[in-house]
Amino acid sequence: QVQLVESGGGLVQAGGSLRLSCAASGRTNSIYTMGWFRQAPGKEREFVAAIRWSGINTYYVDSVKGRFTISSDNAKNTVYLQMNSLKPEDTAVYYCAAKGPSGSRVSSSGYDYWGQGTPLTVSS
Repeated sequence: QVQLVESGGGLVQAGGSLRLSCAASGRTNSIYTMGWFRQAPGKEREFVAAIRWSGINTYYVDSVKGRFTISSDNAKNTVYLQMNSLKPEDTAVYYCAAKGPSGSRVSSSGYDYWGQGTPLTVSS
């Protein structure tokens, strides 16, 4: 089992920045990819970004490219999501997720483990 704990959400004004953290524990050697998803009120959970646990490859949804950066610190078993130039439409609960080598990296169904979520509100 892998346990994931997110932190760093909050309230920020449009144009501002925030960094989310996700600490992994348990069987971290089974992790192949870490991802961030978000779910806005009344909407489905959507893929935001993913990173190979090695940190070599990163993937982003088009709407956050150039604004968000995903990174990992394997020594700390932690993944980060640096969010810049935030927009009101980024408002959502952000979830960290972990998966093995199989399954889609951009679909929530491909992930095996999930954190509890951390809320982000971007005010206009």
